[in-house]
Amino acid sequence: MSRLVIISNRLPLTIDRKDGALCYHPSAGGLATGLDSLDTSIEKLWIGWVGMPVESEVEKDTITQDLKEDGLIPVFLTQEEISLFYEGFSNKVIWPHFHYFTQYTTYEESFWESYQKVNQLFADVVAKHVQEEDIIWIHDYQLLLLPAMVRALFPKACIGFFLHIPFPSYEVFRILPWRKDLLHGVLGADQIGFHTFGYMRHFLSAVYRIAGYEHNFGKLLINGRSVNVDVFPMGIDYQKYAKQEIVLSSTDYSFQIERLAEKRSIILSIDRLDYTKGIPERIGSYERFLQEYPEYESKVTLFLIVVPSRSNVDQYQELKEEIETMVGRINGAYGNFDWFPIRYYYRSLAFSELSALYREAHIALITPLRDGMNLVAKEFVASKDKSRTGVLILSEMTGASSEMFDALIVNPQDSAQIVKSLKQAMDMTAGEQGWRMKKMQDQLKKYTVQYWAESFVKELVKLTQSNAKKDIKLNKASVKELLLDYQKAAARLLILDYDGTLMDFDPDPQAVAPDDILLGYLETLCNDPKNKVVINTGRDKHTINKWLGHLNMDFAAEHGVWIRKDNKWVQNPGLRSQWKKQIRLVLEQLVERTPGSFIEEKDFSLAWHYRKVDKDLGAKRVREFKDMLTYLLASLDLQVLDGNKVVEVKNVGVSKGQATMEWLPLKDWDFIFAIGDDHTDEDIFQVMPEDAYAVKVGVGESIAKYRITTVEQVRDLLHLMVEE
Repeated sequence: MSRLVIISNRLPLTIDRKDGALCYHPSAGGLATGLDSLDTSIEKLWIGWVGMPVESEVEKDTITQDLKEDGLIPVFLTQEEISLFYEGFSNKVIWPHFHYFTQYTTYEESFWESYQKVNQLFADVVAKHVQEEDIIWIHDYQLLLLPAMVRALFPKACIGFFLHIPFPSYEVFRILPWRKDLLHGVLGADQIGFHTFGYMRHFLSAVYRIAGYEHNFGKLLINGRSVNVDVFPMGIDYQKYAKQEIVLSSTDYSFQIERLAEKRSIILSIDRLDYTKGIPERIGSYERFLQEYPEYESKVTLFLIVVPSRSNVDQYQELKEEIETMVGRINGAYGNFDWFPIRYYYRSLAFSELSALYREAHIALITPLRDGMNLVAKEFVASKDKSRTGVLILSEMTGASSEMFDALIVNPQDSAQIVKSLKQAMDMTAGEQGWRMKKMQDQLKKYTVQYWAESFVKELVKLTQSNAKKDIKLNKASVKELLLDYQKAAARLLILDYDGTLMDFDPDPQAVAPDDILLGYLETLCNDPKNKVVINTGRDKHTINKWLGHLNMDFAAEHGVWIRKDNKWVQNPGLRSQWKKQIRLVLEQLVERTPGSFIEEKDFSLAWHYRKVDKDLGAKRVREFKDMLTYLLASLDLQVLDGNKVVEVKNVGVSKGQATMEWLPLKDWDFIFAIGDDHTDEDIFQVMPEDAYAVKVGVGESIAKYRITTVEQVRDLLHLMVEE
């Protein structure tokens, strides 16, 4: 069984010094919980920073040895690296930018240099401890460059990456000067995971617009590798919060919280000190609630828990002062000797205190301005497993809102909506609270943090195994078998697509004339008397004849409208072209509304090319085009063929598959080879006999038995065939 190597910015423990001795404290975060829950038969190795500067070589050796038996590999950073990499680029560039607080993004070159250096430092540690057969799972925004660095070390490794924060829209992400480097870093992974479909969509949009890679249902083709981009919402350890034993004593905070809950309704707010959490906006909405509904004075209390964070950063210090000023003003204006509207705590809570607050709170008010997931919302709901009472008010800007539909979903900037939701929550019947809670709990019980970790690793392993099976370049046995069959055969039929198979695509269809290397391969194949070489293409007759007509080969042009055998062109009988005038008007309107697209006219078909057009706009226009043609296609006996960035209209009954039948019955072929890259080539594969070598080029579903991922690999295969 392969080892699972987890790589994160921090190890799942905290190290500090007490009286000169090192002390180790395990972390109880969701990531550690989820990964600990994986099959115990899987050996795990965890690589990460120790969380503090360590300068002494003796202390480094001590920590390394202490952690070794627990499968933990430390990464040591200097104080300067902590300042520039962690506090700098990670938390002053990526954190604000990815959360849409671009006004806080710091464009400091020294931060970027340190970020590259520390990611490389992690890669150096990986090189010492990781093997190619390991499953490698890299986490979060501090290590965006690491997947590509690890890929360079281990080209065939199984690498996953998960981003725990939002991925911003393309328009925001593109502002970063280092945007392309960051994307290429992440694209070193085989599988890239996000909490929500929105984050995934933003990432794919940025990849297409910045790096030039287009996806097919979340699958990318990167340098011959198939990369899966998908959604894996992170859950919690449900039972940890649902099955807490309640033991109360008069000295226990839990006891005091329960007594307070008997007197007043508790509204709970728990956040780390951060400008993304919307704490001032939340306090302001609570104050407005008291103003608009004075009957709730002395009947509700907002427990405002703010966990200290980055207290040495000016923005965070100012935020803390703003929060404390607001709390003081509201308590002074509305409070009395028996009641404070807000109970404010600037500290971390013990688990028993946190559990008591979850259990006793009537309302959880969780309204971040932007949040990757927000597990507090899930923990609150799980803590209500027995009572099924309470109401969750949740920001629509959290990842959790895409799963917890039965919460009261609010816009965190809409104070009036939050006030309305607070009133709705206060008035909500026990029955409604119960069914809302049950539906959310049923969801959380199924999609736990354990499920999250297991599903990500399972899909990653499955993808890697699938790639190994489908990619002919990686399957040496298949190539050897193909070449052996080719060499033995006395009568061979080779059916080759052109665009996307023999030549890469280009925005200008006329810019991909065959180069000398390709012409050399084709000429050698054609001159072998054992071979019948056929180019079966969507290209028009005139262009393909100009480029390749001098070779001793046959052709099916325009998907079979024209056939050339023995140097004679024959038209498919019964075809009409009178319809083109009517369809051309529709296409011309489409071109006018879609800059960058153009019409290609062939003898018996019209093609609309949109390779230069934005992917989403192109897809929208294709749908519009098909809708407009629905009636015309039926009445004119036409069909629409979807190609790679092209839509072609032609007569019904014309296809590459039908054209292939011009050659299949001619002989009892000993060897048949067919290769193509898009939907139209599936018609060729459909008519292939069982023992034929049908080869799909690129990603996407196919009935072809074999797969090659790039044109370069096609060229490599042709080269091997020519040498036989």
